[in-house]
Amino acid sequence: MPPTCLLLDLDGTLVDSAPGITASVTAALTEIGHPVPSADALRSFVGPPMRETFRKVVGLDQATAERALLLYRRRYAETGALNSSVYAGVPELLDAVAASGLPMAVATSKVEDQAVRVAEHHGLASRLVTVCGTSDAERRATKRDVIRECLRRMREQGVDVSTPLMVGDRSYDVQSAADEGVPAVHVLWGYGRPDESVGAVATAASPEALASLLERSSQGRLPAVAPAS
Repeated sequence: MPPTCLLLDLDGTLVDSAPGITASVTAALTEIGHPVPSADALRSFVGPPMRETFRKVVGLDQATAERALLLYRRRYAETGALNSSVYAGVPELLDAVAASGLPMAVATSKVEDQAVRVAEHHGLASRLVTVCGTSDAERRATKRDVIRECLRRMREQGVDVSTPLMVGDRSYDVQSAADEGVPAVHVLWGYGRPDESVGAVATAASPEALASLLERSSQGRLPAVAPAS
């Protein structure tokens, strides 16, 4: 079935946000006196929830991870959020999707207020039904939580969410969507590896390729896109 709405990851899918994120992680780890990992390890912070990555990538205990998270968020809000750029081809992709009538929203592991800020700064927000991110106040911590909330908001605004499609660059996007019964397309221009496509219904090497894939899907030519459970 053709998708009825589109959920888009932000970091690594619409926006190259690695410079601001890795600089903010470096500053946080330096402030707590923890060694800064390699550049490759720092890039793994882009995408998954930051709290989880502080624990898994650099091995911080829970209390230290929480302290590092607070320091990271402070630095990111001050200087990191806008140290980012829209990937070439993304504005044209969004324009094409909007012209096709397929409703779009952002579903990101980034804290929601900063996600909204980034989307607005780069002129993306006007094309979106909503920008949904994580929120401590609302106890929305995982990508799966975000996807569920994003679909709820779209439904409340009259969007047909019977057959959603997720687009993201990390296996975390693919698996979190699958956990909600949502198929996913894995994009290859972000921060993920090719092997992170496992479980995706399709891959796209560029925004142009994704636009073509979505056009085919609107004609019912993207297999395995099924209604969400």
